[in-house]
Amino acid sequence: MYSEKVMDHFTYPRNVGEIENPDGVGEVGNTVCGDVMKIFLRIKDDRIEDIKFKTFGCGAAIATSSMVTELVIGKTLQEAKEISNKTVAEALGGLPCQKMHCSNLAADALHAAIDDYHKKQKVSG
Repeated sequence: MYSEKVMDHFTYPRNVGEIENPDGVGEVGNTVCGDVMKIFLRIKDDRIEDIKFKTFGCGAAIATSSMVTELVIGKTLQEAKEISNKTVAEALGGLPCQKMHCSNLAADALHAAIDDYHKKQKVSG
C-alpha cells in the first residue's frame, strides 16, 4: 500500500521538533481525519535555513511532513512556495488515493509558515 520512501520517512522522520523563536509558523489540519501539521521556519537571506515539524496523524501525514522539510531546506522562499502537495506525494513515490486529501497537507503547512514569515516582516519592517 505504501512506497518504501513513505515507510522510511514514517519510520525515520527527518527534522522533527520545534524551532525556538521561529521566523514563521504554519499550522493546518483536516477535521475529517484529524491530521494536524505544524511547520516552523528559520529564514536567512530569503532562504530556508532550518525547518522543523510536528505532526499528529497517520503514517502518511508524518511521511509527507518529513519529506517536505527535506525538499525545501536551503531553498529560497519563492522556490519553496512552488512546492505542491502533489510534488510531495511524487517525491515519496506516491500515496494511496484515500490518503491524498487527509494526509498530504504538508505543502499547505509550509505555505502557511512562509505567509506567516511575510506577515511578520511587514509588521516589523
